[in-house]
Amino acid sequence: EALQRIAALYAIESEIRGQPPNLRKTVRQSRASLLLEHLHAWLNQTLTQLSKKSALGGAILYALNRWQALTRYCNDGRIEIDNNAAERALRAVALGRKNYLFAGSDAGGERAAAIYSLVGTAKLNGLNPQAYLAYVLEHIAEHPINRVSELLPWNISLNHTEHCEAA
Repeated sequence: EALQRIAALYAIESEIRGQPPNLRKTVRQSRASLLLEHLHAWLNQTLTQLSKKSALGGAILYALNRWQALTRYCNDGRIEIDNNAAERALRAVALGRKNYLFAGSDAGGERAAAIYSLVGTAKLNGLNPQAYLAYVLEHIAEHPINRVSELLPWNISLNHTEHCEAA
């Protein structure tokens, strides 16, 4: 039953995904808030019928103890219902964690971390990481050291990396 109630909240989110924050807030307050009130009442009622030491009781207590944080998204259209986007962005780091142990040295690990960071930042800025790195490697030797920040992913336009893809 809890999953069905949560699915209804996600259905609302799928309808308003990509909409302006003020519209998302309005829809959430008119539709999701009532569902959340019912979910809160259901959680409290269900908890009275369970041992608080059971797995389900523990999960319900966890949700109830964090209720304010769980429902904050209803009052701010800029906030997502969950942190899945952040989790996906960090997935590569988590998957590569074991590989970092074999970087050869601390310096090798730091270099690998820098490259992972550049690749991830290029992706977040809508750049093809391979084209971005090719562009940077092609230009960094002649680039003034005091202006190296100009080569960071958020300072490179797509037409530069498209040039690299064509090459």
